This record gives sequence, structure tokens and C-alpha cells, in this order.
Amino acid sequence: MTRPGMAEPGRASVPTHGVAGVADAGAFLARLVRLDPTAPVRLRPAGGPGRVALWARLPWQVLVVRTVAGGPADGPAEDVTVAAAELLAELEHGGAALPTRRDAQWRWPLPSVHSRQVEALPVAELRRIADAAAGTLRTASEQGVAGRAVGQRALRDALLDHVAVRVTPDGAPASPVEVPQRLVQGVVRMGFLGAADGPVAGHDEPAVQVRVAGRWVGLVGPYGAAWLQKATDLAVTPLATHPKG
Repeated sequence: MTRPGMAEPGRASVPTHGVAGVADAGAFLARLVRLDPTAPVRLRPAGGPGRVALWARLPWQVLVVRTVAGGPADGPAEDVTVAAAELLAELEHGGAALPTRRDAQWRWPLPSVHSRQVEALPVAELRRIADAAAGTLRTASEQGVAGRAVGQRALRDALLDHVAVRVTPDGAPASPVEVPQRLVQGVVRMGFLGAADGPVAGHDEPAVQVRVAGRWVGLVGPYGAAWLQKATDLAVTPLATHPKG
């Protein structure tokens, strides 16, 4: 029997995706493709033999990751990027081939593997925040804001930038950690909180960790994580000596 990541006897070795956790990877990829049919997905070895991290970027500039099972000693031997839709199709028909590599399509940095937890939030609270944002968007779309019509995209962007949670770490004067709606929508829309009608297996009180890694802020749920890099503060210095100011 040939496992993903192994070549059949007598045949030349061909690149394989090395994903054994087909159900978990398929759930991740299906949600991603619904949000962005052309999205790339990055496969990386994760933490040891037999684990594969699937990274992707959502249309609202949030990175998401889910770690799934690889073969007992395989998984991708290197860091590769492929089309999410093509990998999903390969998994759905039981194939093990790695789709065409599209490494040049990945253009974003990843957060450090070293992060620290600053808070734990109940899953139910994250769902409430996401539902409230959806209700606000629906009401504003139908009734406008202060009696004036506002474009759907402008409303959506304003809501995504809204700070949904502000955490003040123990030991002030540390700066508060701001969790924008973008991150909340990331973990909710990607299914990282689990089923809405029950606790997650092995978690008596499901919680989502708020974590920081340098300039990155993340929400780590039971089934995956969403990360956002805080914008760098840019200083603009007037060029007084320049002929055009």
C-alpha cells in the first residue's frame, strides 16, 4: 500500500502533497476557495514529522493557518505554494500528486513561530462579536448611516477595521493589544471555532487565545489561527531643500 509522500515500487518518484489529514485539509480549503477561488495555499512542514501547516491569505488581508496530519514520516519535504482549488480537487478524488507549484504567488511574510499569549476569550464571545458586526452591516446597508446611504465596500472596510477587543496585558505600562474585526471574521469564517451548537472535543470551556509575535496579533482557536501584522508607523520628513518642496 502506498501512502501519500511515497512512490509506488518500480515507478519514478513524483512530487506529492503529503497531506494525510484529508478531511481537515479539505474543510480548510473548501472554505478558502469559497472566499477566494484563486487563492494560493502554502504548505510547510510543521513542528515535526507527520504535520503539515496550510497557510493562506483571506481577501481582507488576514493570514490563516491550519495544521493537519501528514504521513507518518512525510508531509511536504519543503515549503511549497500551490493553487488552493487544485489541491482541493486532488484531495477530493483521492490523489496524492502535488499540484503545479506556484511559489511566486506567495508574497507575504509569516509571523514568528515564537509568540506569547496575552488573553483567552470564550468562543461564545467571539461568535457574539461576529454576529453583531454582521447585523450592523445589514442594518447600515438597508437604512444607511445617519440617514445617508453608504457604499457596501466602505461599510465593510470600516467594520473590519473596528477594534473588536482591546486587551491590556498584565504589567502595565505595556501597550494595549488591539484585536480588529478582521481577525474575528478570520477565525469565524474559516470554521476555526468549531461547531456552533456544542463544545469542542477535549475542551470543557472552549477558548480562543489572543497572542502576539512582534508586530503580529493573532487569534488561535481550537481548529486554526488567524494573524494580522500591525501597520508600521511611517515618519514623513519634509524635504525643505528640494526645489519642489
